[in-house]
Amino acid sequence: MITTTIFPGRYVQGYNALQYLGEEGARFGTQALLLADPFVHAKMLPDLLPTLQEKINPHVELFGGECSDEEIERLVQTGKANRAELVIGIGGGKTLDTAKAVAYVMSIPVIIVPTIASTDAPCSALSVIYTPEGQFKRYLFLPKNPDVVLVDTHIIVQAPARFLISGMGDALATWFEAESCQIKQAPNMTGRLGSMTAYALARLCYETLLTYGVQAVTANRAGVTTSAFEKVVEANTLLSGLGFESGGLAAAHAIHNGLTVLEATHQYYHGEKVAIGTLASLYLTGKSPAIINEVYSFCEAVGLPTTLAEIGLAEVSDEDLMRVAEKACAPGETIHNELGEITPQKVLMALKAADAEGRRRKGK
Repeated sequence: MITTTIFPGRYVQGYNALQYLGEEGARFGTQALLLADPFVHAKMLPDLLPTLQEKINPHVELFGGECSDEEIERLVQTGKANRAELVIGIGGGKTLDTAKAVAYVMSIPVIIVPTIASTDAPCSALSVIYTPEGQFKRYLFLPKNPDVVLVDTHIIVQAPARFLISGMGDALATWFEAESCQIKQAPNMTGRLGSMTAYALARLCYETLLTYGVQAVTANRAGVTTSAFEKVVEANTLLSGLGFESGGLAAAHAIHNGLTVLEATHQYYHGEKVAIGTLASLYLTGKSPAIINEVYSFCEAVGLPTTLAEIGLAEVSDEDLMRVAEKACAPGETIHNELGEITPQKVLMALKAADAEGRRRKGK
């Protein structure tokens, strides 16, 4: 049996960790293509650039909004024109995925600096490619993980708590999907089996969320970093990233991908839709009432959606849910890492069952 576990080259987290970005970048070169989302471009770069310029020479580009093939190509051409030796991505998940893809095409190192803890994208050797309109298109599997992931919790805590909560929704799926892959002996994102390290980290991710999630949200809303906040940021970013990538994906993320076919869901965050996918997966895989209650209670406590209405689908038809289910069950989708035969009809029923339980608990 061959198992494979993959990691980012270096993970740096803490209050004011951004002060080390120039030092980390200088290990790879002096000419950098710096991709920034609009918030970073307007609010952070004026203070950051003078410090960076002491170590490296960054050419700044504003992120176009979607991690699409078109945006990647635009930035590759810009990077080549400026003779970039490394790529630095600062922003949310799609900004970071784009930076990773650009560095891959250019065959240069990449440093990832998330400004929110809303997904497990930063650490992974994966970019999720969308159409310019925001529909899921494909996964781009990369030959290596980021060279550096730098997480400044002074920045993370200034973001609205909804981002942290969304990250917990993404991280919540980690253990359940890794467990499904372990049971079925299904491959992780390398195409090989996960290791005991991967499964243990996935389990630690789940336990960290349940133990510290509510305290972390409270700290975020107060604008303060605490031990609980630091732990949940690490769970959302590093543990979830290692757990999904080296443990494997299954139903929850496939159902998320299916949900993206409905335009009404586009205004909701990745982790919010993954949370619905996780709840549906509990029914799809026949989890015990105790586990189902535990997961719903967690979602309710931290503010994750538990009904379809909470992701824009209050009046969704069975026909539209079947479109979701068919997309989730497309050939090659990770839902087939679940044990047994998974069909669109089963996914449709699981989504409706999860929604019904969420509404029952809300008294609706």
